[in-house]
Amino acid sequence: MSRIRHAACACGALSVRCAGEPVKVSLCHCLQCQRRTGGPFGVVAFFPRADVRPSGEDRVYERASDSGLAVVFHFCPTCGSTVWWEPARLPDLIGVAVGAFADPAFPPPTQAVFAEHRHPWVRFDVS
Repeated sequence: MSRIRHAACACGALSVRCAGEPVKVSLCHCLQCQRRTGGPFGVVAFFPRADVRPSGEDRVYERASDSGLAVVFHFCPTCGSTVWWEPARLPDLIGVAVGAFADPAFPPPTQAVFAEHRHPWVRFDVS
């Protein structure tokens, strides 16, 4: 039986149910992730699209990624939390904000990307 994880926005009105283990967990230092999270980086868990089930009303925001391909973000219209997104460069995967799981035991990032935008005081054991 596959493990089920739940991620939700701050008010709980928008959520996703994710089956199984993430394909990968990435720490992203890009400037857009910094803006989206309000912190120095974002952390995302990618799951196969077929293993993610959203629930609740959402709003979307689409922008170009640093690669130039579209990313569609799904966020709660009540509290504004981004819960998941659809990256065009990875059409078979859904990205879910790791913080939305609110699970300190969640698997750690195995890669860091856009290190050129890393705040110099941020230190991690991923490359």
